[in-house]
Amino acid sequence: MAGNSYHSYYEIGREELEKGAKIPIMVCKEPGEAFYELALEMVEEIEKNNAAGRRTVFICPVGPVGHYPIFVRLVNERKVSLKDCWFFNMDEYLTDEGEWVAKEDRLSFRGFMERTVYSKIAPELNIPEEQRIFPDPHHPEKGDELLEELGGADICFGGIGITGHLAFNEPQPELSPEEFAALPTRVRTIAPETRAVNSIGDLRGALEDMPSLCVTIGMKQILAAKKVRLGMFRDWHYSVIRRAAYGEVSASFPVTLLQRHPDAKMYMSERVASGN
Repeated sequence: MAGNSYHSYYEIGREELEKGAKIPIMVCKEPGEAFYELALEMVEEIEKNNAAGRRTVFICPVGPVGHYPIFVRLVNERKVSLKDCWFFNMDEYLTDEGEWVAKEDRLSFRGFMERTVYSKIAPELNIPEEQRIFPDPHHPEKGDELLEELGGADICFGGIGITGHLAFNEPQPELSPEEFAALPTRVRTIAPETRAVNSIGDLRGALEDMPSLCVTIGMKQILAAKKVRLGMFRDWHYSVIRRAAYGEVSASFPVTLLQRHPDAKMYMSERVASGN
C-alpha cells in the first residue's frame, strides 16, 4: 500500500524465532517457568558471590514483577544472606513538581519493593536499607557514581516497553546509537505511548492520572552491566521481541542496542513467542 512501510521481522514465525536472533531468546512453556528462571538466576548469582566473599550488585525493575515472590521464597527457604547485596532500582515516577510520587501511591516503585520484596524477607537475611538504591531526581549522578564505585552491576534485570525503552530510556531518534548508549541517569518525560500502555496495566485506563515525568537509570549503566536479563509477558511483546532481536540498532528503539551486548538474554512464555 502506498505510504506504508512493512518490516519483515514481524513476520518471523515461532519456529524460526530463536535461530537468527541477535539477542538470545529463551522460551518457556508457561510464564511461571520464565519467572522462576529469572528468580533462580538472581539467587544463584548471590549464592556464588557470597561463597567467593564478593558483593552482588543488581539493577532491578518494577516490571516485570512475577519473579519477585519466587525470589523471596527461595531466599527464605535457602537462607541466602542478602547482607552484601546492592539493589539499584531502575526508575521511579515523579510528580509534576519533579519529586518522587509518595511511597503510599499505588504507582510508587519504592512502595512496591517495600511491600512485595523487602518486607517479606527474613530480617536476618535482608538487604540493609542503605543498600536499596533508587535514582534521585535532584542528584541523579550520585547513583551513577555509587554504581561505578561498586564495579557496576553483575546483572541488570528488566523488561521492554512498547517504544522499545529499557527502564524509562525513551527513544531519541535524533541521537546515534553511540550517543544514546552514553546517556546517564536523568529525569525524563514519559512518551505518550508508554503512558497509555502503562495506564491500561496499572490504572485500568485512567490515562489522565498517569505521571508524565520519571527519573530513570541511564542506558550507560544498563549496558555496562555484566549480564542483562529481560522478561516479556504481554501479548504485544510478540512484535517488540522481533524488532529487538532483528531490527536495526537504533536510538529509535533502545532495546536494539543490546544486540551489541556480550551477555544479554530475553525470557518469554510460549504464548508471547508464538502469538497464540
